[in-house]
Amino acid sequence: MEEFKKALQHYADFSGRATRKDYWMFFLFYMILYIVAMVVDGVLAALIGLPILTLIFALGMLVPSLSCAVRRLHDTSRSGWWVLISLVPLVGGIILIVFLAQDSHDDNQYGPNPKGTQPAEAAAA
Repeated sequence: MEEFKKALQHYADFSGRATRKDYWMFFLFYMILYIVAMVVDGVLAALIGLPILTLIFALGMLVPSLSCAVRRLHDTSRSGWWVLISLVPLVGGIILIVFLAQDSHDDNQYGPNPKGTQPAEAAAA
């Protein structure tokens, strides 16, 4: 839950880096809350007729989820613009998931390694 709060605190910060744990825990809590919103909308569908709660939640979380993904891409030494590859049908989303699942790289132009340690290969060199 701390990772989710941290992502919301830095909701519009597209600079810096986010570890795999930060990103995937944010994604997990996002999906849990999204499903809860869908269930509540399903219950309220007879009254309202529109999935208004789910829509509000998705729109409210758009910028935080994009900024978290951009920071995660920075952690893999990629530009945040790579998030746009998800717009390519079929393979774009798969490629983005592969990028987001990769391990952190050493210190790079986006900042120091958030894990605070260098990989074994770099330490041996």
